[in-house]
Amino acid sequence: MRDEQTMMELILGAAREDERIRAVALNGSRSNPAAPRDIFQDYDIVYLVTEVQSFIQDPSWIDRFGERIMLQCPELMTLIPPEANGRFVYLMLLADGNRLDLRLIPLEQTEAYLLEDKLTVILMDKDHLIPECIVPTDEDYRVEPPTAELFANCCNEFWWVSTYVAKGLWRREILYAQDHLNMNVRPMLLKMLNWLAGIRTDFTVNTGKSSKYLQAYIPESDWERLLDTYAGSGYEDVWKALFTMAELFRSTAKQVAGHMQYDYLEEDDRKVYAYLQHVAVLPRDADSFGM
Repeated sequence: MRDEQTMMELILGAAREDERIRAVALNGSRSNPAAPRDIFQDYDIVYLVTEVQSFIQDPSWIDRFGERIMLQCPELMTLIPPEANGRFVYLMLLADGNRLDLRLIPLEQTEAYLLEDKLTVILMDKDHLIPECIVPTDEDYRVEPPTAELFANCCNEFWWVSTYVAKGLWRREILYAQDHLNMNVRPMLLKMLNWLAGIRTDFTVNTGKSSKYLQAYIPESDWERLLDTYAGSGYEDVWKALFTMAELFRSTAKQVAGHMQYDYLEEDDRKVYAYLQHVAVLPRDADSFGM
């Protein structure tokens, strides 16, 4: 596996030799000194170029980065709707294990690009167009304190969609139940846990993509309970995960509400939790709800 120095020399060498490439920038975890370092860190590289089309017309120029295991070009796909913003992206998994995400951005979009991501390191600027005072910071990725409305909305969404999971489980529709558990209910739980992490650190931390650093900022008991919410394939597993989620959400939301001096909707919690308990034991051949 080529090391970071070798990869950066290759990336910058390609830019030096191509007059179309006027500047090079680094984004992602490699631009963040606080991010853990490991062999799976991507090289998130931006080439600011005079024009994009000639690169697309002859894609063989990316072969210089090495043999590839796989390539994805989102702008050429229909499954993932392209952004159609004049930019082009090459996502490359190289044969030596390195991952290179290479974005081509038209030079006239430089100012807009620099405003999009403050976690940016300028590696090359042939024309001295970019202010030298740019200092990379992850402040845009830090957990932000919730407004009262956002907090209430999160609680409402969590308890509301929990009833969909229960309905799916009672109907023996495991895919429906799992989908709502993981796509709707879980994000609200993670959002609440992130707010707790923010409170415990005075909202100075970035918990990472998919909350991957969350463990470091919440009580270990909460982390263990969160792991218990990742259900297996059985119906009883999902029921157990749902109730564990509910209990963890309740305790976390009350802590957040207390710190932020917001109201926690105890009535929604009490009524929906009772509903979930009722559905969990409701006979499969029941012809009325009977709560």
